[in-house]
Amino acid sequence: MTDDVFKALADPTRRRILDELAERDGQSLFEICTRLTTRHGLGLTRQAVSQHLAVLESAGLVRTRREGRYKFHDLDIRPLERVVARWLGHDEPETGA
Repeated sequence: MTDDVFKALADPTRRRILDELAERDGQSLFEICTRLTTRHGLGLTRQAVSQHLAVLESAGLVRTRREGRYKFHDLDIRPLERVVARWLGHDEPETGA
């Protein structure tokens, strides 16, 4: 799973998608495409963004949920916490104060 996380993070477009979700969780594909175009000048097709989201979801960095006809995307930082915890020699990520 760690390799999937690093593969997902290796692409600058996917990192921008994660940045956008970190700023505002629960976005639809349309919203993500719009933000990538207006804020970053990326003219990607919805299909291309959808493929990037699939890689992020496969790595566990993005969760999707359906509400009616719409699919919303949420950031999940737990895979990153596990990687950092491993490097710092902790079994589990620390939480709290």
